[in-house]
Amino acid sequence: MWENDFTRLLKIKYPIIQAPMAGGITSSELVAAVSNTGGLGMIGAGYMSPEQVRLQIKEVQQLTDKPFGVNIFVPAKYEADKKKLHHAKTLLQPILEELGAVDQSVLPNFEQDLQSFHEQLNIILDENVPICSFTFGIPPLELINKLKENGVVLIGTATTVSEAIINEKAGMDAVVVQGTEAGGHRGTFHNENKHSLIGLMSLLPQVADQISIPIIAAGGIMDGRGFIAAKSLGALGVQMGSAFLVCEESSANKIHKEAIIQASEEQIVVTKAFSGKMARGVNNRFIEKLSIYEDGLPDYPIQNELTKAIRKNSAATGNPEYMSLWAGQSPRLARKLCASDLINQIVNEAEIVRSKL
Repeated sequence: MWENDFTRLLKIKYPIIQAPMAGGITSSELVAAVSNTGGLGMIGAGYMSPEQVRLQIKEVQQLTDKPFGVNIFVPAKYEADKKKLHHAKTLLQPILEELGAVDQSVLPNFEQDLQSFHEQLNIILDENVPICSFTFGIPPLELINKLKENGVVLIGTATTVSEAIINEKAGMDAVVVQGTEAGGHRGTFHNENKHSLIGLMSLLPQVADQISIPIIAAGGIMDGRGFIAAKSLGALGVQMGSAFLVCEESSANKIHKEAIIQASEEQIVVTKAFSGKMARGVNNRFIEKLSIYEDGLPDYPIQNELTKAIRKNSAATGNPEYMSLWAGQSPRLARKLCASDLINQIVNEAEIVRSKL
């Protein structure tokens, strides 16, 4: 049951990927623990500088000789809308004052983002990282060819059937199919976000009927039951975020971990309030305050920068009401375990479920 085209492609034992959660959650210890147990550990490099990416790659290489990967964000063009910028700052200022925080935001720049993206890819090549995944888009063809010529396995992200087809045509070796249940940011890049909120059970078989590259299911999968369900719908593997976020090795804030453990499925919502891009997490006061203004907020990554001081202050002071508590739709299934125990439990659960079918 465990060995298939996907595990052979990645040279791993179990087709279980630890989601590359950006923002410092995917510690070197977590990435290595997942890979050492037979899954695929992933560095979430989305918000990291090229120097930070290189440093963590070297750290992981000291902790494991198994395959691991790096995920990076594909930059998309954006501009600062002065009206939206002013509107957002007006909404955020009272919150900053309430928290005693100071706005030190520096507006991002697309050209700088693009330069960083290219530098990250060069580091992946320099450090012989075997696997690279992409979120928020598809890299240019010349970069895809360069990576493949150097033996790097490429994994894309899709939230619709059309995006999955685009990934295959672009030359991705596999694709993560992200259902609406998934925590964190939506990987949508081809259509409007509102058209990408498709449940995983509906999305998987439709994608499977249209593409031939390996499919990795993502969205609300937390245990062996979810693995078997995804496999029966056409996936060769699963990518799990929230399940690993609450693990001992995860660098997620303890408040974030506890918020997921304590949450019910009704508390998990989709919001653009924190970053300007649709993301799923635990509802709180910040989301409630800005919910009616979402359409007037700046696009990602500008809004993400504007809320940085609020999120940082809240994390430092232990205030969950203004933190971005990203989580998928199955919080009741979260378990406080080390990563190796989690993987072993998933494997055992899947074997039991399969034997009963």
